[in-house]
Amino acid sequence: KATHVPVGEDQKQHLELSRDIAQKFNLDFNAPNFFPLPEPLIEGPGARVMSLKDGQKKMSKSDPADTSRINLTDDADTISKKIRRATTDSDALPSEIAGLADRAEADNLVGIYAALAGLTKVQVLTDFGGKGWAVFKPALADLAVAKLGPISEKMRDLLADPAALDVILERNAARAEAIAAPILAETKQIIGFIPRR
Repeated sequence: KATHVPVGEDQKQHLELSRDIAQKFNLDFNAPNFFPLPEPLIEGPGARVMSLKDGQKKMSKSDPADTSRINLTDDADTISKKIRRATTDSDALPSEIAGLADRAEADNLVGIYAALAGLTKVQVLTDFGGKGWAVFKPALADLAVAKLGPISEKMRDLLADPAALDVILERNAARAEAIAAPILAETKQIIGFIPRR
């Protein structure tokens, strides 16, 4: 039973619904804490990544502009090109976080770098403050390729072999069913379902 669920900021309302349902079940069937009330796990600057073309909009696969996002199937060259062509202003990166306040695109790219490098935005600005985009974008592109390239390669390999993908899905469906079956049986017992014979 999940106690914490990794979600983006825009998915919290769905988690709230599951909390409400769990709480109602626990109260209605006098089963305190049977279903835990899951907490959102929203971590770091990568929790909400914005568009590479408009730092005010969330990065989304539904955006018609493919250059606005990094797809998990993008190869290294495509990832690099998208980052190098990301929208920015003409000012150098600030040395302090306050300097990102009215610079959505700069803030977004610094946030992406921070998430990929496991740093804070302050640490990124310590390294790149005062430097221009001609220095920062290639560094971000190299980092993104290093971190996302292996994921992209694995994704393309999986998509190229549908039979292997089906085996993985079946194996994990069986694992999920083995975990869920006892919880479902206990849930049925609590609410009084009588099994068919």
